[in-house]
Amino acid sequence: MELNGVRVSRETQERLQHFAQLFQKWAKTINLVAPSTIDDLWRRHISDSAQIFQLHPVTDHWVDLRSGGGFPGVITAILLAEKGAGRVDLVESNQKKAAFLRVCLRECEARGAVHAIRIEEAPAAIQNCDVISARALAELETLLDYAEPWLRRNENLRLLLHKGRDYERELQKARGRWQFDLVKHQSVVERDSVILEFSHLRRLI
Repeated sequence: MELNGVRVSRETQERLQHFAQLFQKWAKTINLVAPSTIDDLWRRHISDSAQIFQLHPVTDHWVDLRSGGGFPGVITAILLAEKGAGRVDLVESNQKKAAFLRVCLRECEARGAVHAIRIEEAPAAIQNCDVISARALAELETLLDYAEPWLRRNENLRLLLHKGRDYERELQKARGRWQFDLVKHQSVVERDSVILEFSHLRRLI
């Protein structure tokens, strides 16, 4: 099986397929993603999430903010299982979604843990990380504010953030308060989307 042109093992394929089955089951009772996108689960969500991991497959410790339906956190944790190293801390304050995420990690033998807490509380529970990921969560300024406590502990921290067509406006606002290096990765799934990779972040005001 290939994900975005990258071949994965049969074990990883089976884990991803099991996750998809769990997702379909749980999505009948709790709102995990927009209902209109469920029929396109593999392309819109699984492949879209996998491309984040594929940008930095050697990363050891991820934090995924508001993991919701498991994107990209559970997918990252499943792909780390193939590597046999690393972990993902998934932050999700909704208790029903957190329960779903825990089931997915356990049954898919993925490398991660779920923290059913608010994002603002997460830096106290998760001391360090190498990469922060988030998908369809908030504007860039807010996401950078969320990351700041971890930045103080790791100046080499990277952020990998999914953004849609309006990202240039958000970048312009963020540059008024932050200095950073930025790499724009064109989404391999959605034509109008990008993954913004931030490094060397420093608050200006």
